[in-house]
Amino acid sequence: MSRAFVKEDAGGAEPRYSLPTRDSPEYPLAAARALLAGANQGDTASAENATGYGWGDERLLGEITRLRNEADERGDDRIVTLAERFLRAAGSL
Repeated sequence: MSRAFVKEDAGGAEPRYSLPTRDSPEYPLAAARALLAGANQGDTASAENATGYGWGDERLLGEITRLRNEADERGDDRIVTLAERFLRAAGSL
C-alpha cells in the first residue's frame, strides 16, 4: 500500500474539546462548535463521543445556524460548508 494512504498517527490520543458542564446553558453552543471542529479535522466521531450529540442532531439546529451565520460574516467558507452539511443531515436544508 502506498504510504500516501497510511494514517501514520493512528491510535493517538483523541482530540480534547473544551466543554462546559452538560447542565450549563452554554453547553449546546460549545457542543455545536466541537462538532464542527471535529468535522473540520476529519474526526466527527470523537466530537460526537465528547459531546453526546450526533452529527445532524436536531437539538443543535439553532446553534449550528448561528455558527454558520457567524462563519459566513467572517468569510470562513469551510465552516459554512460544514454547518450546511450538518443542517442537511438534520433535514433543515
